[in-house]
Amino acid sequence: MFHQNTNKNLVEGEDYYLSPEGYKVFTKKYHLKRGYCCKSGCKHCPYGFDKKTGTIKK
Repeated sequence: MFHQNTNKNLVEGEDYYLSPEGYKVFTKKYHLKRGYCCKSGCKHCPYGFDKKTGTIKK
């Protein structure tokens, strides 16, 4: 699936925040705006993806 949302469209504090290590951490709001689960085990995944089992829990 191709997604055209580039970094210049992201709003810090709304779509992501920076971790103490300097990584971008996407927020629940961003994931919902994106509209699908990337199955990467994101910290704020609203879709319930469990990286250990590879399943989405509802």
